[in-house]
Amino acid sequence: MSRLERPSFSIGIEEEYQTIDPETRDLRSHIQAEILQKGKTLLAERVKPEMHQSVVEIGTGVCRNIQEAKEEIRDIRRHIVELTRANGLRLAAGGTHPFAHWAQQEIYPDDRYRIIVEDMAMVARANLIFGLHVHIGVEDRETAIHIMNGARYFLPHILALSTNSPFWQGMDSGLRSYRCKVFDKFPRTNIPDLYASWSEFENYIALLVRTNCIDNAKKIWWDIRPHPHFPTLEFRICDMPMRLEESIAIAALCQAVIAKLYQLHERNLSFRHYSRSLIMENKWRAARYGLDGKLIDFGKQEEVPVRRLIGEILDFVSDVVNELGSEQEIGYIHRMLEEGSGADRQLRVFAETGDLKQVVDYMIAETERGLWAGAAR
Repeated sequence: MSRLERPSFSIGIEEEYQTIDPETRDLRSHIQAEILQKGKTLLAERVKPEMHQSVVEIGTGVCRNIQEAKEEIRDIRRHIVELTRANGLRLAAGGTHPFAHWAQQEIYPDDRYRIIVEDMAMVARANLIFGLHVHIGVEDRETAIHIMNGARYFLPHILALSTNSPFWQGMDSGLRSYRCKVFDKFPRTNIPDLYASWSEFENYIALLVRTNCIDNAKKIWWDIRPHPHFPTLEFRICDMPMRLEESIAIAALCQAVIAKLYQLHERNLSFRHYSRSLIMENKWRAARYGLDGKLIDFGKQEEVPVRRLIGEILDFVSDVVNELGSEQEIGYIHRMLEEGSGADRQLRVFAETGDLKQVVDYMIAETERGLWAGAAR
């Protein structure tokens, strides 16, 4: 594309769901011939297997705006919920399952996953986590690298909004996003370094391939990355939210952050770049405390409540939100700040009931919430 051409800011969303046994409320490997194959028949390539067979991954096509993405995600969720129910299962959305154990999960029989397990052994097998990935179209690769550098700062704030994995193997982890700490064990994760140019990034990938660290760039699992096959920046830091509206609000925020950073880039301005080590401090705080914590405002060099900082980000992107037409969708973030993240609500249910099975029931109900609004079920 021409360097003068604006990015499309298109949106693609991937969600990873849990398949639940309605009796035990534990994870159950889905019946591939029934769910995966029927899902592909109904939804074409929008349904994919993941490494663990109790995970269903879905993805939208390239959406021109957040309204298209919302309708497509709603449609896919409806179909997958109905398909799992028809096969005696339930669908739940969350960054981790409250009590399932990874050692009891079956691995999907695919060469890609076999190689990952051979390469990383128990680290790969134990990676029983579920995420939300958001792709934003930035077609020029040089521009994408410069925008990624600035977007790194906002990743902990976005994580705090999405936190939805407080439990791990039947225990309260004490973190709002334990998923982050499970995924930390993988190589090439977390906040990326700063890259001065696209060629510097390409040289890094080439070195890893040449020295047999990786066989392709898809094995770069940073919290934000230039996608190796699509002309997008991909946000990968988020836990899988329960509600449709939460996923859409977070996707709208990702889009607005990229659009705002491009606006500055277009004017030869730049959002201040901070070191990976500083941003990692904020990521830890976001994972540990979620929306109830404080992050560091590096400019002021002081701690600030997360909710206030998210409010400041919403102000920062407000002009591009008007241009993108996503006011309603991103506005749901105010409700998220009031009601708490998915992790906060899971912990509330457990405090009231003392029963992790009730937490799973709540996750199932929240996953289905609003899917049939205005439609005959």
